[in-house]
Amino acid sequence: MNSVIPNSGDTAQVLSDADLDRFVRDGFVKLEGAFPRAVADEGRAILWRDTGCDPEDPKTWTKPVIRLGLYGQEPFARAANAAILYKAFDQLVGKGRWLPRMNLGTFPVRFPSPDDPGDAGWHIDISFKAEATDADDLLGWRANVTSKDRALLMLFLFSDVGQDDAPTRIRAGSHLDIARMLAPAGDDGLSLRELAANGFAETAKRHEVLATGERGTVYLCHPFLVHAAQPHRGTRPRFIAQPPLLPAALFRLVREHGDYSPVEQAIRNGCGIQDRLRSLLR
Repeated sequence: MNSVIPNSGDTAQVLSDADLDRFVRDGFVKLEGAFPRAVADEGRAILWRDTGCDPEDPKTWTKPVIRLGLYGQEPFARAANAAILYKAFDQLVGKGRWLPRMNLGTFPVRFPSPDDPGDAGWHIDISFKAEATDADDLLGWRANVTSKDRALLMLFLFSDVGQDDAPTRIRAGSHLDIARMLAPAGDDGLSLRELAANGFAETAKRHEVLATGERGTVYLCHPFLVHAAQPHRGTRPRFIAQPPLLPAALFRLVREHGDYSPVEQAIRNGCGIQDRLRSLLR
């Protein structure tokens, strides 16, 4: 399995300064060809098998979405550890500030269907729970202004995803709104129930972007980015993974030497007045 780890000695940059500026402003960057299409095809074959459906017989596609469990087989580990991603992680999160992963977590496989998938609401991916919270109460899980336990949200496309193929909907720039909401709550943060109390109305005017692309594409998203699923109106099922990148240490929004990562800088920008932010974080 060690063969999938890329050589970290290559210092070439994947993202330009303009890409990093767009990430801070919009909350995501799209990497086309981040992992080989052949790897996506190998992984998709495993996923098809586990759906229990026939790829060539739409009559067997009876549900709008099938959620598949943890996936760490060779094609998924290779995708997760693609060299281009390691370089992008260093640029977005900071060298030594993130943890490699050898799996891609769960896959929500979406099938063409007129039925409501039941999970298409706007949300952010929360990352930790308070001690008193029931682990099964997903709305009780929390996020805080330093994004405890989550460095990035990632979308790995294992099938070609067009506009009708249930692409993830993204509210560009919404991570800035969420940072403002989280700042007053400090380390304790807010639960998803609290954040979603008004349906994320604070972000409703943000421009909506569809996470489309060819298989092998990866979207690297700010952990506070508001996004949503949607019904599948196309003809072929959609296969994506949406794992977090885990941090090696807490993000810091006040650094003596100002070496902020783009993830940290976006949070600082969203919070606005820096003096006020400093007082909240002390």
